[in-house]
Amino acid sequence: MAEARVLADEGQSRVLAEAGIPFRSRIVQVLLIVAGTLFVGLGIVGIVLPVLPTTPFLLLAAACYLRSSSRLYRWLHSNLWFGKYLRWYRDGEGIPLVSKIVSITLLWISLGSSALFAVPQRLWWVKVILGVIGLGVTAHLVRIRTRRRGV
Repeated sequence: MAEARVLADEGQSRVLAEAGIPFRSRIVQVLLIVAGTLFVGLGIVGIVLPVLPTTPFLLLAAACYLRSSSRLYRWLHSNLWFGKYLRWYRDGEGIPLVSKIVSITLLWISLGSSALFAVPQRLWWVKVILGVIGLGVTAHLVRIRTRRRGV
């Protein structure tokens, strides 16, 4: 059993070395898995709550899993809900136009309703921050390549 773990560690360290990423200690590996799992959880919450961005959390999870667990990294990229979007993003293929439109629309609806109904007038600076965040996310989404059908 211990020999199998050593072989798995050697295989993982070889894959990481080929990618230019140094192999981490067991403690760092566990911390990266915990952080990656937390980021996946936040990404899933972001699917339901448009104010919380999904993609950045999933990208952070992928980075953590890449450095800690090849099994979890493969699971994340083969996931039924968001695996294809991560693969498209990772491979530079872009985001479908419909996804961009829906994301930007939901972003501004949620930010606008939060600014109008949830933030008191005396906290005007919070409304400004929400607007700046919205502009930044919108600019980022617009700049990402638009994926064409069938490509």
